Amino acid sequence: MTTNLTVRVGDLELRSPVIPASGVWPYAEDFWGGEKLEGIGALCTKAISLEPRAGNGGVRIWETPSGVLNSIGLQNCGVREFAACYAELVKNCPVPVIANVVMERPAETRETLRILSEVEGIAAAELNISCPNADGDGMAWGVCCEQAAVAVRAAREAWNGRLWVKLTPQSADIAAVARAVEAEGADAIVCANTWLGMAMDMTVGKPAFGRVVAGLSGPAVFPLALRAVWQVCGAVKIPVVGCGGVSNASDCAAMLLAGASAVEVGSAFFADVKAGASICEGLPEFVKRYGASELLELTGRARIS
Repeated sequence: MTTNLTVRVGDLELRSPVIPASGVWPYAEDFWGGEKLEGIGALCTKAISLEPRAGNGGVRIWETPSGVLNSIGLQNCGVREFAACYAELVKNCPVPVIANVVMERPAETRETLRILSEVEGIAAAELNISCPNADGDGMAWGVCCEQAAVAVRAAREAWNGRLWVKLTPQSADIAAVARAVEAEGADAIVCANTWLGMAMDMTVGKPAFGRVVAGLSGPAVFPLALRAVWQVCGAVKIPVVGCGGVSNASDCAAMLLAGASAVEVGSAFFADVKAGASICEGLPEFVKRYGASELLELTGRARIS
């Protein structure tokens, strides 16, 4: 018997809980349909800002024994080119498309969202207040309740659709930030982004990255992300999408048991473009193990005493 892997993030239904995190999925047309989408419940776009961004110079990716450091710096083509070049991909995509939006100054973010509101088929906007690899914006908006509230309020002024907000784990009290985001009208929270780390280039004895620090993802951060998801799920009533180090079905099921409604997956897709299918293949075992009849019954199950 086939196990039902359908989940819901609020009123948005996904055929599976796996969503490639922002920055992972290419805009190549063959990645937006067919077997490449096997096991994938929704697609998240690369970061979108009002104007094009070149991103950071120098080293951008650095492998570690248990994860990956990245310093991409929100490189993207800008919202106008996105709307001109990729609107057909979004419109024809067989799974929901989540548009990841850079939180810049409020006026810029409002304009980005206004332009995106004219792109047919965007299922939700994901407000990124969590990027560790850009100066002046990015995670600076997400480390405290006051700034996070300003960001969500600005987005809400321009976006009437579903609004997800991606938090930073660098906040001293991520649960408090989550409550502030919920109070301003977010429909869901993505928890969380990469953790700050650094690498030393031992061939020259200098930091590997031009900005010194970079974002760490992969298996090393999974226990940290799971803790954050547990805390945030206990603090808010809106849905939470777990994100951080998920690389197999067990990780995905653990996030759901902690209270997540779905998961975003990043580094695992760099190692295996079929990571979504691999994760989904292992999920029925966990549905059976915990006496559930379908996957969505696992959400929050570990919180029930």
